[in-house]
Amino acid sequence: MAERQEQAAPDAVLTRIGQVVMLHHGGDREEARSRFLDLWVEIGEDGDPLHRCTLAHYLADTQDDPGDELAWDLRALSAAEELAGGRADGDPASVQGFFPSLHLNLAADYVKLGRAEAARSHLRRARSAAGSLADDGYGEGVRSAISRLALRLGEEGTPGADGWGPPRQR
Repeated sequence: MAERQEQAAPDAVLTRIGQVVMLHHGGDREEARSRFLDLWVEIGEDGDPLHRCTLAHYLADTQDDPGDELAWDLRALSAAEELAGGRADGDPASVQGFFPSLHLNLAADYVKLGRAEAARSHLRRARSAAGSLADDGYGEGVRSAISRLALRLGEEGTPGADGWGPPRQR
């Protein structure tokens, strides 16, 4: 019974990340970036991959420089791949829903950097991973953002898209 309660206990690091996300969404980008970076130092390059993936994903959103944003998004993808590949503790299937968003963010990063082919490559990966998304608001939002970015890149086969908008919260 104690083991079951321990498994159900909230993850303190993810809770702290969520608190900083709320700070960021409340408009204090600089303070959020500072707190995220403090958490990154605490977690470390070899910390729990779920924590690294989540933190790097949100840290990317606080960056001013597109190259820095790309670097954090690449860290997030690397940590998710580590989990999905079974090279870390945790259920590899539990991260499958991350990949559409992670690749979408990378595609958007590459667009900002003027690297259309790299953007298209990650957009294709986002599209192929989108089947793992639920038919809920989040899944629909990611699929819609994929379609908008595809239109922006001049790709065919993007029905239902209505123009491009940023795929992430700023």
